[in-house]
Amino acid sequence: MKLLKNRKGQNTVEYLLMLAVVVGVVLIAGMALKNYMPGLFQSIQGMISGAASSLGASGGNR
Repeated sequence: MKLLKNRKGQNTVEYLLMLAVVVGVVLIAGMALKNYMPGLFQSIQGMISGAASSLGASGGNR
């Protein structure tokens, strides 16, 4: 019965498993973002350039 009440080792294993899952999710998200980010930044740069050129063409705020 004493073995069933001592959960210290079991809790440690549970925390290590949760940590492994979190690290795995972060690594997968990082790889996905690494592939997605360059296109996103180019898209944002294009939108900013387009907005700036349209303001320049219209004369801006007067």
